[in-house]
Amino acid sequence: MSTVLITGAGTGFGKEIALRLAENGHDVIAGVEIIAQVTALRQAATERGVELQVEKLDVTSADDRDNAWNWEIDVLLNNAGISEGGSTADIPEDHLRRQFDVNVFGPILLTQGFAKQMVKRGGGTIVFMSSVAGLTTDPFTGAYSGSKHAIEAFADALHQELAEFGVRVATINPGPFLTGFNDTMFETWKTWRDDPQQRVFDYSKLAFPHEQYDPEPVFSTTVAVITGDDTGYRHVLPVETIPQTKEQMAAVWDRRQNTGSGPDARPELVQKAYDIEPATPVF
Repeated sequence: MSTVLITGAGTGFGKEIALRLAENGHDVIAGVEIIAQVTALRQAATERGVELQVEKLDVTSADDRDNAWNWEIDVLLNNAGISEGGSTADIPEDHLRRQFDVNVFGPILLTQGFAKQMVKRGGGTIVFMSSVAGLTTDPFTGAYSGSKHAIEAFADALHQELAEFGVRVATINPGPFLTGFNDTMFETWKTWRDDPQQRVFDYSKLAFPHEQYDPEPVFSTTVAVITGDDTGYRHVLPVETIPQTKEQMAAVWDRRQNTGSGPDARPELVQKAYDIEPATPVF
């Protein structure tokens, strides 16, 4: 059984993955962003009949990262992340910087310390909870997608750099899953301290422009990657969206610049953001 550190384990994917690994007999260190989440996660573990070592670990905190490096782990799951929605033309500077602090700089700095430990031991596993947004980009997700594209680059580099030391690297690339994460991305504008009159878009009229899936494939696949039952590098989920993702990635090569204007020039996904209701499931 392995010792696994999961960041961002207080909610969403991280919470369920932590509980499932503990149920399977692994020693799990569940890192949560704020101290208030510690008690709630311990209670959830008690209700599931499992033991978790729940620790405060804000990946943007140098003190928290230093403390974490005292733990001996076999697997690091970089799961902590936030999503900032809005047009690249509108998102305020502090929100852009926060997006990259949480999703990129914090996780990579945390990974550096553990990567060095794994190199010295001659083995270990580093898993990044990336996103399909690390491979493709939709309207109003430029900041989030940019952060995940950056994670993809770092993961790819580490995969190559740490191979000779016996360290495995993998990415999980969830698409649109119905956890609340995607829908709240389109509500972050409510906390912007800017002049709404200067915005290009009225965000009260927009929603996440995709139907969303049940998150079970993310839980099961991530557990399989962590335990070594799945040795693939990239995991786009759900698997039925892989052809569409590859098509979207390839289409950029033939893309032409915008030449028109007005409603007729509006891309399909921009229009869908106006038309769709929040939290629309895939039927």
